[in-house]
Amino acid sequence: MRSKISEILTSYWGYSTFRPLQEDIILSVLEGKDTLALLPTGGGKSICFQVPALAKEGLCLVISPLIALMKDQVGHLTEKGIPAASLVSGMNYREIDTLLDNCIYGKYKFLYVSPERLTSEMFLERLRQMRINLIAVDEAHCISQWGYDFRPPYLQIAAIREFLPGVPVLALTATATTEVRKDIQKQLHFNSKNIFIKSFERKNLSYVVLREEDKTGRLLKIVKTLKGSGVVYVRTRKKAQEVSEILQKNDIRSGFYHAGLSQDLRSRIQNNWKKGTIRVVVATNAFGMGIDKSDVRFVVHLDLPDSPEAYYQEAGRGGRDEKRAFAVLLFNDHDPEEMEERARLAFPETSTVKLVYQALGNFFQLPVGSGKGISFAFDIREFSTQYNLQPGEVFNCIRVLELQGLLSYTDSPGMHSRLHFTIGYDQVYQYQVSHPGTDHFLKILLRSYEGLFSDYVIIHESDLALRSGIPLSACISNLKSLSRMKILDYIPASDMPQITFTEERQDIKNILIDRQHLAERKQRFQIKARYILDYASRKDECRSKLLLAYFGEESLLRCGNCDYCLERNKIDISDLELNLLHTKIAAELKNKKVRLEDLVNHLQPGKEKQTMKVVEWLMDNRKIRFSTGNFLEWVE
Repeated sequence: MRSKISEILTSYWGYSTFRPLQEDIILSVLEGKDTLALLPTGGGKSICFQVPALAKEGLCLVISPLIALMKDQVGHLTEKGIPAASLVSGMNYREIDTLLDNCIYGKYKFLYVSPERLTSEMFLERLRQMRINLIAVDEAHCISQWGYDFRPPYLQIAAIREFLPGVPVLALTATATTEVRKDIQKQLHFNSKNIFIKSFERKNLSYVVLREEDKTGRLLKIVKTLKGSGVVYVRTRKKAQEVSEILQKNDIRSGFYHAGLSQDLRSRIQNNWKKGTIRVVVATNAFGMGIDKSDVRFVVHLDLPDSPEAYYQEAGRGGRDEKRAFAVLLFNDHDPEEMEERARLAFPETSTVKLVYQALGNFFQLPVGSGKGISFAFDIREFSTQYNLQPGEVFNCIRVLELQGLLSYTDSPGMHSRLHFTIGYDQVYQYQVSHPGTDHFLKILLRSYEGLFSDYVIIHESDLALRSGIPLSACISNLKSLSRMKILDYIPASDMPQITFTEERQDIKNILIDRQHLAERKQRFQIKARYILDYASRKDECRSKLLLAYFGEESLLRCGNCDYCLERNKIDISDLELNLLHTKIAAELKNKKVRLEDLVNHLQPGKEKQTMKVVEWLMDNRKIRFSTGNFLEWVE
């Protein structure tokens, strides 16, 4: 089996060897074992399920909450000649029906689905007829209520295992604490504990925290000092555009990225950044998933992320080529207040949540007791204006409704135009003969795209218009006309966010918001926020060690590359000696004030120079300070 998977790796990916742990994970899956794999961002998680799935007969079911990542992986697999498809919100009934039939008949090797699909009776019925060889659960931390991005539909995965007996599960994530790892295996009904963990340490990544009131000014200095491409993360769409414009005014090639942009514009920005036409992308957390660029030299956070998991994942997009890269977090005295306000807004009052739920049902004209599994294009600004609500307030209420399992929200799925002939080739020919005015257009359409009779195919109206020699408006008109005649099914492109009702619309009187659950979620949010605040404000420990400790990994050695370590290296004494002197100085100063010369002479007679270095280091890190009369005191 080792030779077979090596052959698959070389044949499709061009690699001669696996990365650390990949082969072990693949062999575990091929032995039929439920497996949990923790690999850092850029660690090659997708190969861990794609290779074993190709080594076995049947279809691999991939469950992922990230539509952008699904589309990216489906695109990469298709380019390699591996048949793959994704089932996401925004697809109509006939499109879903055709796709599922093709999966049953063996046309595809990989089917990517969002977790919300696991509650659809139509999907579950067809799933029973598919020959599934592996269930791959991406972003597996989402199944744990202790995780930072819990998704209730993930809990349905255990249920589908009941009618797929003997099919192993491979759960993958880049970020999971010890508690979350245990919960993942429990929630997925692992037959036995089986986990592979690659160290969270990124030796080539230098973590830096800078206390700075003028964050934008410091950003300009960073970007002008460091070479290569980078990403700047901010909280809001508006700020992404504003910061990008400031960079451009300072002769730095920049673009901004967020989920509110059209699919074409987002793709253009990504491609320009990959090619180097744009040097810096200023983005919200919508940017990064599935974007394969190994030579990112810096990642800067202008705003604090919500959790250590989010920070580790976003910062980890730097230096995937194993060369030196910098992860810079800018921090100031306003950030703690902003984080506290963020926690308050993220969990609105239950009365507001119910109001928004009722308004959504009315907005989509959805009767009570109906709507399960139906997706709607959603303009949050139009909705907010119509019901006199703030968009941010609406967004946070929708997130709460997601946690309650009532609906799901997809931010701009970016669906391309799709087309599928609903009649056979002979019938199309007869239509051409009886409608000679459509003959040329239909011939161009059939020559331009393959597979139109068996599946829905992505088309580009502008290319089709150019080949047909007609205006774009006429091309679209022809497609709509043929769709009305039921010759084909034409689905125009859509960049609108999607709301899917995962349960029938309920009467507002019957909605039960689990307040205890929300209180627990808020508490976990606050714990993670406090850890990030502590990480940003501390100056007495290696940054890498702080992050590793959060994920349950102990490291006896400092990284040597972070801002703490670089300052610490200037002292030129051992860690053991520094810790010893640190402890002695703390004991001397915590209960009384001592003159500098007395402290230095008393602690280590004959080693005053070393003691003085430690004193200076503690002062630089705001552990001790001078009080009146040249006395030193401990800073609480």
